[in-house]
Amino acid sequence: MADVQLEEVSRVRPGGVLAISNLSLYVRDGELLAVVGPSGSGKSTTLRLIAGLEPPTSGTISIGGRVVNALPPHQRNVAMVFEGETLYPHLNVGDNLSFGLRMSRMPKEEIDLRVQAESRVLGVARLLGRMPRTLSSGQRQRVAIGRATVRVPSVFLLDEPLTHLDAPQRDELRVEIGGLQRGLGVTTIYVTHDQAQAMALGDRIAVLRDGRLEQVDTVRAVYGRPANAFVASFLGEPGMSLLVGRLERSDGRAWIALGDQRLAFPGEPSGALRRYAGQRLVVGLRPEHVTGVAPGATSPVPGRRLRVRVERVEHMGPHLLVGCSLNAEGMSVADTGADLFQPGAASFHVRFPRSAPPRPGDLVRVEVDVRELCFFDPATGSALWHPG
Repeated sequence: MADVQLEEVSRVRPGGVLAISNLSLYVRDGELLAVVGPSGSGKSTTLRLIAGLEPPTSGTISIGGRVVNALPPHQRNVAMVFEGETLYPHLNVGDNLSFGLRMSRMPKEEIDLRVQAESRVLGVARLLGRMPRTLSSGQRQRVAIGRATVRVPSVFLLDEPLTHLDAPQRDELRVEIGGLQRGLGVTTIYVTHDQAQAMALGDRIAVLRDGRLEQVDTVRAVYGRPANAFVASFLGEPGMSLLVGRLERSDGRAWIALGDQRLAFPGEPSGALRRYAGQRLVVGLRPEHVTGVAPGATSPVPGRRLRVRVERVEHMGPHLLVGCSLNAEGMSVADTGADLFQPGAASFHVRFPRSAPPRPGDLVRVEVDVRELCFFDPATGSALWHPG
């Protein structure tokens, strides 16, 4: 097996389009790194650079401690599965699985053993004699994954492998990919736009934006302690809502003013946040930290409630996801370019129980777990404060 290291890697496409900018990224031997980001952020380009399908304009790519910039794809010992099924249409399933092994001149007995073992793991053993055109999309993608892993590469690259599958198939194959990767112990880089897949599979997550690395860390750290407002708003379904407020002090404690309302600051501002007293800052709220309040219910702790207007109601099964607004400044983060500020139009999501559904247009109260608030600089978007 092998680790993967990119050092100051850039890729400029013909015409001067910058696809990747000074990307430095280390993937540990045997780990599964999930790579997420908006469309056009450079996710697939990163995989193609590692695989040798595109050359870097500058920087160094190493696999297992060996610089591979000048090596063609077949000498890098990497296997890649693309978004669509890429099987050889004139070969049956068994021959598709064994193709790479036969090209490497492996003995037939070992080829047969590997194909049989891999086909059992991926649940395609009964399909070995079938042609690709007779398979479902899920079966074809299983075979494509098996063809890549059957030769046990040093690095396994997955580019949106589950995109064209329906939800049950995605969930099933996601679990199998995780089990297969752990069983093989092969270094894996998994590109996906599906955050649920990334958070379920990844040992760590790397977030790209406009060809640049915004953050790489464990799932828990990236979700709970985002490095900036972009990561906060991107990761999560829905992402963290961003409201512009002001840090104030009165009644012997610190408060966060949001329009004509305010929330109690949890404790005392410290670190970088201390110099923002009396200044604007961005407040981050996740839906799970804001809950609807039943009419007439009293709050045991002051400074945790807001009056908001219901804009929309989404039924999510176990709970309602309610879009609310209040008279304060909101912030939205673009995939590229400048961030946007919206005076008087702050919006965020709230979870309500199914038993008490509000209606669009209702004025309701919500309770905020102020201990879970995140704070960001409004000019740079950099994180200032995280919970815990």
